[in-house]
Amino acid sequence: MKIRIGIAGYGNLGRGVECAVQNTPDMELTALLTRRDPSSIQTHTGVPVYHMSDAAKLQDQIDVMILCGGSANDLPEQTPELAQYFNVVDSFDTHAKIPEHFSRVDEACKQANKIGVISVGWDPGMFSLNRVIAQAILPNGQDYTFWGKGVSQGHSDAVRRIEGVKDARQYTIPVESALERVRSGENPVLTTRQKHTRECFVVAEEGADRAKIETAIKTMPNYFADYDTTVHFISEEEMRKNHSGIPHGGRVFRCGVTGWENENRHIIEYSLKLDSNPEFTSSILTAYARAAYRLYKEGQTGCKTVLDIAPAYLHPASSDELRATLL
Repeated sequence: MKIRIGIAGYGNLGRGVECAVQNTPDMELTALLTRRDPSSIQTHTGVPVYHMSDAAKLQDQIDVMILCGGSANDLPEQTPELAQYFNVVDSFDTHAKIPEHFSRVDEACKQANKIGVISVGWDPGMFSLNRVIAQAILPNGQDYTFWGKGVSQGHSDAVRRIEGVKDARQYTIPVESALERVRSGENPVLTTRQKHTRECFVVAEEGADRAKIETAIKTMPNYFADYDTTVHFISEEEMRKNHSGIPHGGRVFRCGVTGWENENRHIIEYSLKLDSNPEFTSSILTAYARAAYRLYKEGQTGCKTVLDIAPAYLHPASSDELRATLL
C-alpha cells in the first residue's frame, strides 16, 4: 500500500514535490490544495486540485500533507491549521522563530493525534543534522557555515523592489580565501564581510538612473550594506539566457581538536552543490513525509524536527535491508 501524499501550495517547491513523489515508488500523489482558483491550476501529473478551504473533506484520502508555502506568512498559520486533519511536513526556515513554530505545531498535532515534522530542508535541515553530529563528536571546536554560490530569492526580491529595476538576480558567493583558512585548520574569527560576497545582475527600466540603483543596492541595510557587493546591468535576453535557474548550495564545517594537549586537529566538512534549490528541498521534504507516516503508524504524535528522527525512517528499505547493505 502506497503512502498517500497531498501538497499544499503550487509554487516552485510544490512543483518540485510533485516531481519527487512521482519518482518515489512507495508513494502516490492524491490531492493538491491551493488558495487560488483550482480550475486555474495546470499540474504536470493531473492530480486533483482543491481549494484550501476543502482540506477537512480530504482527511481520509491523504496520509501526509507536504506544505509548500512561505515561512513569512503561510506556514505559521497553515501548518498548525492543517495538522488538525493530516500528518504534516513543512520547510519553515526562519531560524529564530523555530521554537515558537514548533510549540504551535506540537500542540495542534497532539490535539489531533497527528505527527508534524517542521523545518525540513537543507538549512535548516541537513546542515542542522551535520552541526549536531559534528559538535557531539568534536566538542572542542568551532562551527562555520558558508552559503552559495547560489541565488538568494529574498535578496533578489529586495533588489526588484528598488525603483527603476525591472528584474534582478542576486548570488551569494563564499569568499575562497576564508574557505581555505577554515580548511587549513586555522579556526579564524571571520566577519560577515569576510565570509561572503554578493553579486547582483540587474535589468534596469529604460531611462532609469543606474548609478542611483547601484547605490540603493549597496547601501541597503540587512541585505547588502554589510557585504562587498558587485552590481552588473544586463539585458532581459541575457537574464533569460544565463540567470533563469535557481541554483544554490553551501558547506558546513566543524574544526576541532583532540588529545591531552589538543595536539590533533580534525575537520568535518559537509557540502552541497545544487542545480535547483527548490527541487532538492522538495526531495528532502518527500523523504521526511515517509518518516512522518512511519512514526504515525507506530502511534507517535506531536511535532518533530530532523534532529529527532532516525535516518532509517527516511529510507524506503527496511531496517534489515539497511543493516545488510548500507551499514
